[in-house]
Amino acid sequence: MKTISIGEVDQYDGEEVIIKGWLFNRRSSGGIQFLQIRDGSGIIQGVLKEGSVDSDLFEMALDLKRESSLVVQGEVKRDERAPIGYELEVSDISVQQSVKDDFPITPKEHGPGFLMDHRHLWIRAKGSAPVLRVRHELLQALREFFDREGLIATEGPILTGVSVEGTTTLFETDYFGEDAYLTQSSQLYLEATAAALGEVYWIGPVFRAEKSKTRKHLTEFWMAEAELSWVEHDENLDFQEKMVHYVVNRVVDKRRDELESLGVNTEALVKKVEKPFPRISYKEAIEIVNEAGIDMNTGEDFGAPAETALGDHFDKPVFIEAFPRELKPFYMEPMPNGETVYAADLIAPDGYGELIGGSQRIDDLELLEDRLDEEGLPRDPYEWYLDLRRYGSVPHSGFGLGVERTIAWICNLDHVRETIPFPRQINRIYP
Repeated sequence: MKTISIGEVDQYDGEEVIIKGWLFNRRSSGGIQFLQIRDGSGIIQGVLKEGSVDSDLFEMALDLKRESSLVVQGEVKRDERAPIGYELEVSDISVQQSVKDDFPITPKEHGPGFLMDHRHLWIRAKGSAPVLRVRHELLQALREFFDREGLIATEGPILTGVSVEGTTTLFETDYFGEDAYLTQSSQLYLEATAAALGEVYWIGPVFRAEKSKTRKHLTEFWMAEAELSWVEHDENLDFQEKMVHYVVNRVVDKRRDELESLGVNTEALVKKVEKPFPRISYKEAIEIVNEAGIDMNTGEDFGAPAETALGDHFDKPVFIEAFPRELKPFYMEPMPNGETVYAADLIAPDGYGELIGGSQRIDDLELLEDRLDEEGLPRDPYEWYLDLRRYGSVPHSGFGLGVERTIAWICNLDHVRETIPFPRQINRIYP
């Protein structure tokens, strides 16, 4: 008899199989017990009929508590009424562990604090597990896209001696007597590997010490970053647009059931990523925001209300270009007017804010040195970065996509903390 996953039951209609999993829920009706069994790939209803199985087995099942671990034997039967189209007619159950206490998370309403304190258990819930499967699919889709486009996977260090964005929102640590920081981004290092390998990407954790409590911020989150040699600003945006279109379509194709269980309108989501995405200047964006009744002046960055207004205006991702130089980091290539830079943020619809930040990088040594001086940044820690402009500098561009914000948007979630197994926030490092 074959042991299968619940996700495979459609291949075994009418066959006797073994499923190893956990009891998600149980209810009784007369002489029938309905056992909801989950195994990570899905949930199936097992039907246990009195008289069809040993009486001791039937009585034992009545005492099983939620999350007891089980090895269940039964026949797969097609049933259009079942959520996944199949049920399991149970013939035997072997109990791996019979849970003694009631499971802390119940169908009743729990506050976010309680749920986050029990995150190690909450991830088993019907709403959490699908999100984590979508996360898996998104990361797979990003890697597949980068591979198909010919990028080479490479890595930057988690511990660095420099700030990528010239800010003070860094986690500082002692590195054998020297100051070191948890990375905000691998961008500077990817520029180095791009000069060796052509076009590169990296997907991994980054850290921001901003004391933000919004629904769009975590202190530890994941970025998908790419650096593209010989690529200038417009081609960089073309690449990002193609990536978002591909990734969202791949996630919808592979995880439609999970998305629809979360209440996502998958057809509308796919429509929103049809190419091309609108591209507007920073100046035009401010006009749209002001017309929406939100006061914003030139020189200000976009806050959550402004980003929501822009998303509502276009109802699809929109690139905001030509930011004032003073709003962006030192390494971004100035436009001919000298006042704005070849940078763009990709703003999601539906109030989810910035998904991608990217730019063309300065490739001229003297200009980069001037920008470091203007920002008051010390030269020594960046000497290796300046070397990249001394030895074979070329036009190049790159970007970083926030994994958790993108998942939150795709899954239509209220908060990014739901998109990662164990979120880290300014008031949370447990569990």
